[in-house]
Amino acid sequence: MDKIDYSKILKTALARGGEYADLYVEHTVPTAIALEDGKVEKVISGVEIGAGLRVITGFRTIYAYTNDLTDAALLNLAAEVSRACSRLAGGGDIVIDLREKHTPVTHRIIEPPEGVAVERKLALVREADMAARAVSGKVSQVAVQYRDTLQRVTIACSDGTLARDERYYLVAAVNVVAKDGSVVQTGYDAAGGNIGFELFSEFPAASVAEKAAKRAVMMLSARPAPGGRMPVVLSSEAGGTMVHEAIGHGLEADLSQNGLSVYTGKVGRQVGSPLVTVVDDATLQNRRGSFKFDDEGIEAQRTVLVEKGVLKGFMYDRLAAMKDGVFSSGNGRRESYMARPIPRMTNTMILPGTSEPSEILRSCDSGLLVKKMGGGQVNTVNGDFVFEVSEGYIIEKGEASEPVRGATLVGNGPQALSSIKMVGTDLGFGIGTCGKDGQGAPVSDAQPTLLITDIVVGGMH
Repeated sequence: MDKIDYSKILKTALARGGEYADLYVEHTVPTAIALEDGKVEKVISGVEIGAGLRVITGFRTIYAYTNDLTDAALLNLAAEVSRACSRLAGGGDIVIDLREKHTPVTHRIIEPPEGVAVERKLALVREADMAARAVSGKVSQVAVQYRDTLQRVTIACSDGTLARDERYYLVAAVNVVAKDGSVVQTGYDAAGGNIGFELFSEFPAASVAEKAAKRAVMMLSARPAPGGRMPVVLSSEAGGTMVHEAIGHGLEADLSQNGLSVYTGKVGRQVGSPLVTVVDDATLQNRRGSFKFDDEGIEAQRTVLVEKGVLKGFMYDRLAAMKDGVFSSGNGRRESYMARPIPRMTNTMILPGTSEPSEILRSCDSGLLVKKMGGGQVNTVNGDFVFEVSEGYIIEKGEASEPVRGATLVGNGPQALSSIKMVGTDLGFGIGTCGKDGQGAPVSDAQPTLLITDIVVGGMH
């Protein structure tokens, strides 16, 4: 990467016009292990190298990429991008003075995964499989996924920015199927971050697997969930599906600018309970959505999106920021060099409040306790969402009683935010890969224990 003449390539890309150009160079080393039915089905490792070149002209993006990093190939790519510009430059030499940026943000990696023998990784996957099967004879299938990715990126921009980042994405995920007669239930759990192999000291893969298996087995005896409007307590263990889907996507600036967000035009207005503050923070130590610089060379930042229920702003990449005449919030992300950057979440959370989690549960005479959320989907235009509940319990007289299965939460983002009446002092994180415009991005989401006083629970019939 260091042999590339970044300035020359950017100048060539801008030779026929354009307000801005950047070159994103990536070197990725992935390892993936998949185990199913007690057998290691695949072990994949390799190297992926490439570069993506972008010019922004008149708020339009011209983008091209290549996996050939020779000077000749990159200059040819720059000439192709330049030819796609619709207007000629107004003469004069383009001056690009690249200065490497530095940031105080660090993500400490104690044991880099690329230094760990594949035998240790295979042993970890097999331990997880055995731990899940040891939970109960009713466990019928176990699938364990292990992935580590070392991603090195260099971003050179026509505004003089030169930024480098090194990211270690590590994740272990376990899916368990439990069966009792004709009843089949599933359980899932995962651990991960921008972190080294030390992750498994705090979250052993066997413990992750055990949790998934216990969830699947417990759900076998759960009764069908009741339906109707009721109070819901969302445990901090539930993961941040609510904040990610019901709030987060609607606060990505490109959706707002295109009129595809229920939050469009509402900055400065009350969009939720005064107890609710939402932030997106890529600076958090070793979280899955964390980095030093985003994929446009902007420093990782902490962005307050909603403060005490009032909408403060949106998550921006460079292009969306240009359109609104503001600075990027460091949310420009891309799946790889083959994709253009777009506004994406990083680590998105509802901040903790002042109520003890046990107090929140006791305050609820009846309703549903959600211990773990499943998947969900949201219509960002109107804010309507549907979420699956993968582990839930009936609340009776302020206590969690019997487990229920088949529950869904059906509601509207701003309405659900406004119906939050208690916010816990705790904070629980969930991890995932967020999909948008055909691109996946590693993220984490977090929330404290929450009391939503009135929401529709879809039950089983």
